[in-house]
Amino acid sequence: MPPAVLLLSGGLDSTTMLAYALHHGFDVHAMTFRYGQRHAAEIEVARRVAAHYGVKDLVVVDIDLRAFGGSALTADIAVPRDRPVEEMRSGIPITYVPARNTIFLSFALAWADVLGATDIFIGVNALDYSGYPDCRPEYIAAYERMANLATRGGVEGTAPVRIRTPLLDRTKGEIVELGRSLGVDYSMTLSCYDPGAAGEACGHCDACTLRLKGFADAGASDPAAYAHPPSDARR
Repeated sequence: MPPAVLLLSGGLDSTTMLAYALHHGFDVHAMTFRYGQRHAAEIEVARRVAAHYGVKDLVVVDIDLRAFGGSALTADIAVPRDRPVEEMRSGIPITYVPARNTIFLSFALAWADVLGATDIFIGVNALDYSGYPDCRPEYIAAYERMANLATRGGVEGTAPVRIRTPLLDRTKGEIVELGRSLGVDYSMTLSCYDPGAAGEACGHCDACTLRLKGFADAGASDPAAYAHPPSDARR
């Protein structure tokens, strides 16, 4: 089983990606981040998901992006609620955390170099996404080129880096369908930007809206716990 580093948040996308990587025979080493995010409940969800799938290594990296702010996820800025999907596709929203995927991939790259792993999995999505610049295919391609100039394995050719993005060209509905075909239990996942004290999803932020749309498009019900799901999501 070839080793791989996988960025795991415990959300719909990263959990589906974990099931996909395991299905394709990778020995997954998972990494999640405590970066000062308001939805820090995702860390325990990531632990739960990793344990469910028998992932032996889960590293929780502590960095504090609140020092910079600039995002509704790391500063005292309201999380947008009940935005139409069409609006999400225009402009970069306030929930964008500056350079977050670049920071996360840099930590994953360091661990992959130590492990001798050639594959790094990240659950970015370029179709049903919230306008984040670091979720685009051209960003991933550029990062992969840089990674192979920056690591021992890349320079020596012993472990050339591949940034794996199995969800990049899939809609949220297609991601749900993929996960269901792999037997993913979505009741244990959390995608919300502003969850309640008990870890229940708000049902109104952009992440919840896209997730609920994905389940609706897949003709399925979302089994996750919601505090106040929109009425048209009760399917």
